[in-house]
Amino acid sequence: MPVKSDKWIRRMAESHGLIEPFESEQVREIDGRKVISFGTSSYGYDLRCAPEFKIFTNINSTIVDPKAFDSGSFVDVESDVCVIPPNSFALARTVEYFRIPRDVLTICLGKSTYARCGIIVNVTPLEPEWEGHVTLEFSNTTPLPAKIYANEGVAQVIFLQSDESCATSYADRNGKYQGQEGVTLPKA
Repeated sequence: MPVKSDKWIRRMAESHGLIEPFESEQVREIDGRKVISFGTSSYGYDLRCAPEFKIFTNINSTIVDPKAFDSGSFVDVESDVCVIPPNSFALARTVEYFRIPRDVLTICLGKSTYARCGIIVNVTPLEPEWEGHVTLEFSNTTPLPAKIYANEGVAQVIFLQSDESCATSYADRNGKYQGQEGVTLPKA
């Protein structure tokens, strides 16, 4: 599975709607203000976080259960900055909507700017023929509050293309997160 280059990413974004909205170059400044970079990189795409957050709280003293997740465990915040409490986490979504081709799998890794601050960005792979806004998870591993900046880069997607299409894609399986929009909580 070869890693795809910036040329492939640009071509697929323009001809197949791979990423919308799409930035064909790295953006490091907006209106003269420095931002954490986003857009096309040499062998990937640096995605952005939208200004919609769900910050985890334990006010209800519930048990975290992926089969029966309590949505009341989150506080919804719409802001250009999200402050995550110490040793907690927040969910968000990407600005970008992705349409993954049948012969492509992506791996997503957090940007080093956040990793060097003890903030882990976790995203599961985007499977062949999956589409939607990506749900992002930010873990604050520090004993201090941590900031996440909306509309700036948070993670990089790396595209791996197979020499053949898969037998069964995410769309074929009617995957439960297909076409998701907004911040999507776990589904049993």
